[in-house]
Amino acid sequence: MALLELDDCALSFGGLTAVNGVALALDAGELVGLIGPNGAGKTTVFNLITGIYAPVRGTIRLGGRDIAGLSPARINRRGIARTFQGVRLFPGLTAYENVMAGYSPRVGSVLGAVLGTAHADAVRDRVAADCMGLLRMLALEPHAHVAARALPYGAQRRLEIARALATAPKLLLLDEPAAGTTPQEKVELMERIRWLRETLGLGILVIEHDMKLIMEICDRITVLNYGEVIAVGCPQEIRRDPKVIAAYLGEERP
Repeated sequence: MALLELDDCALSFGGLTAVNGVALALDAGELVGLIGPNGAGKTTVFNLITGIYAPVRGTIRLGGRDIAGLSPARINRRGIARTFQGVRLFPGLTAYENVMAGYSPRVGSVLGAVLGTAHADAVRDRVAADCMGLLRMLALEPHAHVAARALPYGAQRRLEIARALATAPKLLLLDEPAAGTTPQEKVELMERIRWLRETLGLGILVIEHDMKLIMEICDRITVLNYGEVIAVGCPQEIRRDPKVIAAYLGEERP
């Protein structure tokens, strides 16, 4: 059973079809790319998976359970977390506090059950340690007590990933995580994404316009154009696919 399955998903806004008949599957521990020209429907697919929109047709399953139409909060509790195209941090909070915000829904229910008992302090200590551990994973521990707005842009992108991981996802959706970063930051980010997949066993679905990054880190790639899937395959297959070359990658060079 795939971790994530989309089958024949469609969504329209008024008379405009945003996605049509989209099918996609991803296994636990698999890193899959979602690419296509601007306006192809990539972020709309993310919004369908995370409950911002409900499909007008089709099914979305996580671990075999239907999640189509559930609220974003419920879908997050089922095990899906995401980042966004633009940085969406709490700029006045520190890096540590931003990650703690990701823990809050889980921690609140646990603390509510043990509040006033000897276990409450232990829960707080464990959460604090986990929070610092996530910052360490994303090379952010030295910036733990720095306000998010004061961090370099590349560090802010990594902090978004750390905060998403704080919700303990099975599936992580990354929407253009390398956008606006320097070439060196992109290399470091690529290594971090690989490491997270291998260490945590996460399923990762990533939208990215940097073809070098996508081709180097992904097991498989799904290509959208005008809201429809035009190709699915490994990076080598996608690189040579005539439809992809025509729609997105440009003419193949000798």
